[in-house]
Amino acid sequence: MPVLELRNVSKTYNNTTRALHDVSVTVEEGEFVSIIGPSGAGKSTLLRSVNRLVDATRGVVILDGQDITRVRGKELRRVRTKTGMIFQHYNLVNRLSVMENVLHGRLGHKSTFSGALGLYTEREKEQAFFILERLGLTEQAYKRCDELSGGQKQRVGIARALMQEPKLILCDEPIASLDPNASKIIMDYLRDINKTMKITCLLNLHQVDVAIKYSERIIGLTAGRVTYDGPAQKLDKKTIYEIYQSNEGELITDMKE
Repeated sequence: MPVLELRNVSKTYNNTTRALHDVSVTVEEGEFVSIIGPSGAGKSTLLRSVNRLVDATRGVVILDGQDITRVRGKELRRVRTKTGMIFQHYNLVNRLSVMENVLHGRLGHKSTFSGALGLYTEREKEQAFFILERLGLTEQAYKRCDELSGGQKQRVGIARALMQEPKLILCDEPIASLDPNASKIIMDYLRDINKTMKITCLLNLHQVDVAIKYSERIIGLTAGRVTYDGPAQKLDKKTIYEIYQSNEGELITDMKE
């Protein structure tokens, strides 16, 4: 069964700006899929329509077999626990420790009272330590997040997402703020999580070469429309030009091996 289906999804902002045009996409469980396209193509809108940070104007979003297009309140909160979100600018609470930020990934599973008081079980704390160890962050567990490098902050973001025990991880430009070496580390961790934990990953990426290297499948967006959906290895220069309406050589940045 697909973990995600978007059926004829459109999004218009302020009744004037059409960000998505009749987008239909299916993502199977366990896939590693990258979305590429120029700025303003609708990549972030597409991603955020999956966890309802953005509400589609038209169409249907089905997550883990459930139509989530119009769910509200507690049900929406429950649905969101199935999607971990990783942001370009990390979205961490800088004054709190790495451990506290990671434990925030459990808030969607808790009552408002328990969440407000920061009441976490021993199992949750053990799980957080296990994830931090997996991501090479054990020594940073009690550091404030504003003491970390960009690459470390993004790993904390990944750890927080994993604490949700999600079906799907959404990554909105996860390496756009990082240097090539830190970018490679983040992409390696995401691919490892996808392969070993069998968590489906859907990413927005600006770097075409990175998308080709790490993804099984690529979705190309141009002006809110899907212009390519297929294997990463079949993405040729002509198709890249059609997606970006630009010389593909300007779009590819080197990543250190």
